[in-house]
Amino acid sequence: MADKRDYYEVLGVSRDADDATIKKAYRKLAKKYHPDINPGDKEAEAKFKEASEAYAVLSDAQKRKQYDQFGHAAFENGGGGGAGGFDFGDMGDIFGDIFGGGDIFGDLFGGGRRRNSNGPMRGADVRTTVRITFAESVTGTSKKIDVNLKETCTKCNGSGAKPGTQPETCGKCGGKGKIAYTQQSILGMVRNVQPCPDCHGTGKIIKEKCPDCYGTGYISTKKTIEVTIPAGIDNGQCVRIQGKGEPGTNGGARGDLLVAVMIAAEPGFERDGYNIFSNVTISYPTAVLGGEVKVKTVDGEVLYEVKPGTASGTRVRLRGKGMPTLRNKNVRGDHYITLVVDIPTRLTNEQKEALAAYDKLLTGEEKHIKKKGFFK
Repeated sequence: MADKRDYYEVLGVSRDADDATIKKAYRKLAKKYHPDINPGDKEAEAKFKEASEAYAVLSDAQKRKQYDQFGHAAFENGGGGGAGGFDFGDMGDIFGDIFGGGDIFGDLFGGGRRRNSNGPMRGADVRTTVRITFAESVTGTSKKIDVNLKETCTKCNGSGAKPGTQPETCGKCGGKGKIAYTQQSILGMVRNVQPCPDCHGTGKIIKEKCPDCYGTGYISTKKTIEVTIPAGIDNGQCVRIQGKGEPGTNGGARGDLLVAVMIAAEPGFERDGYNIFSNVTISYPTAVLGGEVKVKTVDGEVLYEVKPGTASGTRVRLRGKGMPTLRNKNVRGDHYITLVVDIPTRLTNEQKEALAAYDKLLTGEEKHIKKKGFFK
């Protein structure tokens, strides 16, 4: 066992680490190197097995005491842990936290919790899209959409079998819906559980299929559903309609309908979160002297008083003129306007003379005006 790395080194913890630290270190490594996350990566698989072996020892108070005293020699010839020398009893809980289910590690090592494949299972969610205008995203709206939904076949009542017949228990898996395979590894006997290839995990075989649903138990029908879209929704966000997805199996609940909202662009407006941004062009005299300008907002036009001497690029905030928030449509973001001074490029001779006179008043210098026809 001279080629084995120190278990504390493998997990990256000190020799006086407590149980919580060891478990946290293992969770991090297991999530990083798990074969399901790194399919076909032999190096990741080796690191995963190494970390699992280290955790199996250091998480057990008795095994850890033996390891601290004798090192890897404590487990030579299968000492201290039965077949393969290790017990992976509580790893189902760890991988339940990491992957969202309690049966992954149990399937991998033959222990831990398992989900009954023949128990009630929730149906899959159905996804679709709906398009609305920018104005509708401000006020909220409702849209009717057509979706194809699966409904229970009335001819076979969802069994999938021809009327007068019944599905039979799968002979390959004995109705369990799963087939277990075991093989020897460096960690002992590894148990791999997969859906039964004959019944596809249902535990039932339909020999005489229903002529209406072809054995699926469901008929696809077009449904018109009204979607309520809240004020303030952003582009790409989804509205969830419960119970309008795929049917569940074995009495499980239906999935949900997820409607992604696509919002058409509004010329002149840009949205960032609940704030809106736009540019407002003002004349040169207004920038110098000040004055009122009309500003287009999602609530219509409002008047804004430009301060004298406003520079081009000045940003102004209109409080509460942005998008409504999803949680409370009465709470809104802001509207930011950028004032852009319009510098005229084509002037009449009279306008040029007026500007020259203005410049003379400011600088005391007189400029010669080139006149060329009506425009310069």
